[in-house]
Amino acid sequence: MTEPTRPSDQIDTSVAHSARVWNYWLGGKDHYPADQAAGDAYSSKYPNIVPFAGESRDFLRRTTAFLARQGIRQFIDLGAGLPTSNNTHDVAQRISPDCRVVYVDHDPIVLLHVHALLTSTPEGATSYVQADMRDTEAVLTGAAKTLDMTQPIALVSNDVLGHIEDWDEALSLVRRLLEQLPSGSYLSLSHSTAADKEHQAVQDEYNRSGAIPYIFREPSVTVEFFEGTDLVEPGFTSWPRWRPDATTGILTDRAGWGGVARIS
Repeated sequence: MTEPTRPSDQIDTSVAHSARVWNYWLGGKDHYPADQAAGDAYSSKYPNIVPFAGESRDFLRRTTAFLARQGIRQFIDLGAGLPTSNNTHDVAQRISPDCRVVYVDHDPIVLLHVHALLTSTPEGATSYVQADMRDTEAVLTGAAKTLDMTQPIALVSNDVLGHIEDWDEALSLVRRLLEQLPSGSYLSLSHSTAADKEHQAVQDEYNRSGAIPYIFREPSVTVEFFEGTDLVEPGFTSWPRWRPDATTGILTDRAGWGGVARIS
């Protein structure tokens, strides 16, 4: 009988991987020498990438906390990535222990570490749907095993849609998912942009290296994700400017923008 393929069998640790490089920039532990080398090569040419990664993660923390304080108790996190600190369920369940969070990813590397994402308070729940986020039927069917799809849900997409190279496909994905969520749900979304020409040049080089590419898009483009929704204050803005708190860094227009919107 043929042995089933395990996630670890599909992973080549000698080649840098985007999720592990990101984990390295965030100070995580789930990376290998090839990932560290790729991360160092990028940061040596563009040192701001490390604080940019932190700003993206902190945007996730602040937006998730905001949503939990608005009474949202259900979350779908698209493209969850590797677990670090302040995962979506960590933040939400600190505010309300009964929050239920579904993580979605198709990367075998994430599956290998998914046990760290599936901790939960006794009152709440976390689960994992192994699916390509573009397969909206698989995402929603899997989420329905943990969430009440008739009650408000926060759709979280934190800096992952740049991995979908075709813009129309990325936009269609978000719209198809939002159409299936009940009234009173929310969209929390962020997307990276090039801070300057040097940043774009380093990213272009990284995309040619064989790693999973990430496409920068201008805020004037990515704001279209929120068409037909009601953006909450302060609207679609750079990561540090979205409801900063005591731990937020310098309030500038940096390498990523995001927002939170209510679905009528």
